[in-house]
This record gives sequence, C-alpha cells and structure tokens, in this order.
Amino acid sequence: MIGRIVGALVGRELDRRDGSGGAKGAAFGYLVGGAMRRMGPLGLVLGGGYVAKKAYDRRKARQRI
Repeated sequence: MIGRIVGALVGRELDRRDGSGGAKGAAFGYLVGGAMRRMGPLGLVLGGGYVAKKAYDRRKARQRI
C-alpha cells in the first residue's frame, strides 16, 4: 500500500513538471509503483527519496520569495 502511495506521489511530481494533463502522471505513477514493488525495499526508499527531495526543493524555493 505504501508503494502505491509513493508511486502516486512520484506521478504527481512528474506531472507538475510539464503542466499538461494528469493522464501522463497517473500512468507513470502506476508504472513506477510496479517497478518499486519489484525492487523491494530499495525501490520504496528511492521513490520516497525522490518525492522528499522535490518537496524540500519546493519549500526552499518558496522561502526565498
């Protein structure tokens, strides 16, 4: 279940990057979730780290303004 949540967050971050429709982000999140489940705990750590880094960068950019 946590893998699906992290997959959805990764898809959301990738969709925010290009700003187009949400179908691309949803599809990519689904694929990332499947890949993370196959990689085991390492995939979960990598996906969670990606989402955490993006959130950290966004927060830091917001503080500069």
